[in-house]
Amino acid sequence: MKKKEIDRIMKKYKEAFKILEEYDRTHKLPFQRERLYITLSNKAIDRLKEMSAKTGRPISRIIEKKVMS
Repeated sequence: MKKKEIDRIMKKYKEAFKILEEYDRTHKLPFQRERLYITLSNKAIDRLKEMSAKTGRPISRIIEKKVMS
């Protein structure tokens, strides 16, 4: 393979190569999900259930969005 072709492939699939590099380092893919056990007050759980029913999104996605923002 010529360097020009290698550079084109690296540029085109840059994100895929980053994901594979991360997997080689950590053995986890960035889009994988993992179960986490936490303790919350009943009031917080009730509020999360209300938000889930109102938005139609799972509680875990609501928590994830709040943590990531």
